[in-house]
Amino acid sequence: MSRLKNFILIVLAVVGLVCQTACKEASDSRVIKLAHGLDVSHPVHKAMVFMGERLKEKSAGKLSLDIYPSQQLGSERECLELLQIGSLGMTKVSTGVLENFAPQLKVFGLPFLFRDAEHRFAVLEGEIGEQLLSSSIPQRLKGLTFYDAGSRSFYTKKPVETPEDLKGLKLRVMESQTAMNMVKNLGGSPTPIAWGELYTALQQGVVDGAENNLPSFYLSHHYEVCKYFVVDEHTALPDELLISTLIWDDLSEEEQRWVKEAADESLAFEKEIWHEAEMEALAEIKKAGVEVITPDKEPFRNRVKSMYEEFSQNPEMKKLIEQIQAIKTN
Repeated sequence: MSRLKNFILIVLAVVGLVCQTACKEASDSRVIKLAHGLDVSHPVHKAMVFMGERLKEKSAGKLSLDIYPSQQLGSERECLELLQIGSLGMTKVSTGVLENFAPQLKVFGLPFLFRDAEHRFAVLEGEIGEQLLSSSIPQRLKGLTFYDAGSRSFYTKKPVETPEDLKGLKLRVMESQTAMNMVKNLGGSPTPIAWGELYTALQQGVVDGAENNLPSFYLSHHYEVCKYFVVDEHTALPDELLISTLIWDDLSEEEQRWVKEAADESLAFEKEIWHEAEMEALAEIKKAGVEVITPDKEPFRNRVKSMYEEFSQNPEMKKLIEQIQAIKTN
């Protein structure tokens, strides 16, 4: 997507939404515009559709969502910027992108932070999670809930068994300094590229691979270009659903409760369908001829230990990491 196209999208969004987003109409109903970058078949998109249905039911039609998927209104970063000026009501972004707005969220980019999925959910749905959802409020971005985005792994055009195999490979990452540092530590060459531009970049050899979760790898059709999926599960970056504080503060307490309850219920729904989406994606990429490699994770862990040392130099971040690691699960 060119810079000119990005600019046009933003202008159109501002012009078209500034008088519509979350505005009360004559019927005393309120429509909140929600834009994101995912395909409509993605489980997280389906969760947001579910949220819209629950919100309409809870409010008896007084509140509803108007959802714009597939980067119709811009990239993740552009949508966040539209939230900040109140021209867009809500968006869903990866916490990897959001760390540029709320530094505490960099913690999710630390490789091998969570022991397992149970540990991850205990953190995201507990006090630490609530604290992190609120961390972007000074930037006019209020987190409503985290969506499960599984674990992220590499996918490439050549087989990768060890970190040494990543040496010299140009690997697409999000606009996240933490993600770039991780790839550097593992020996690769990090290359930030917008999600919507990645298929073409892979096809044309601009990058040699990328990293993401299984459903995103499958639904983006990146498996048509990259025939190796390397299950190193280096990070587990959740997605985050956010609302502009300019919109949130204009809602009544009752309306805020409806929105929050609908968001929480959509998380429960998303967790149910996420596992199914992972299983479907795994089966389909294998059918398409992708080789799924399960390497020894220890060499990958060893390569990124220095990132923990760097993070620990910040007292606030050190405390947060210790709190996360201290969370007990059954």
